[in-house]
Amino acid sequence: MIAQKDRFLYRIWTQEKGLSGMLILLFIMHFIAIPFFGGYTRFMVAVNIFWMLFLFAGIVALSKHRKQAFLISIIPILFIMIQWINYFKHNIFILFADLVLSVAIMLLLITLVLIKVLEPGPVTTYRIVGSIVVYMLLVHFWSTLYLFLFEHIEGSFQIAESKFSSDSDRASFIYFSYICITSTGFGEIVPLHPLARSLVQIEVLVGVLYPVILIGRLVSDAKFAFPKRGKKQE
Repeated sequence: MIAQKDRFLYRIWTQEKGLSGMLILLFIMHFIAIPFFGGYTRFMVAVNIFWMLFLFAGIVALSKHRKQAFLISIIPILFIMIQWINYFKHNIFILFADLVLSVAIMLLLITLVLIKVLEPGPVTTYRIVGSIVVYMLLVHFWSTLYLFLFEHIEGSFQIAESKFSSDSDRASFIYFSYICITSTGFGEIVPLHPLARSLVQIEVLVGVLYPVILIGRLVSDAKFAFPKRGKKQE
């Protein structure tokens, strides 16, 4: 693990300011890459490869020892294997294995960022930024579930027709997830299936409670004082 310390993705996980880098990466992904290029399969494959490397770097950086890193790495490794199998062969087992591992991957990434945010030490601006990263990852987590329901349960969502070729289902549900978690509710996408509605209700609840419980607590405990320049230390 020592040999990894000079690598870019590893440094993002080991330094507090790396949380700002995560926010920038997610901002680019959610508001530029997916909305404008989400319909291009090769581009999304490249994006997914980058995030898998990012996840592996987080596992290596935050694991206490090699054995723990290896055991945790089994999850993304199985996810990659199922993705390849799903590309060539489709059946109900592969379908649900893909869903379970996709959920596990997102929860693992959220957990790793939370470990970084809540590690011992003073609450800094970077940690508040990290809590926003978790908030955006929660958006992505729910969008993954919505997209799965939309693709495999006919009529689970009613979506207004888009006239823009750059639009994609993935982009639509990222947008919908932000609408739900912020309790905005414009109505272009309507959940119709009972499971879809339950997921929306849970996301709205999380969207209301999370900023109050975690982000609000971090802000109240943060140290925003900066030393004045030119002041002599006693």
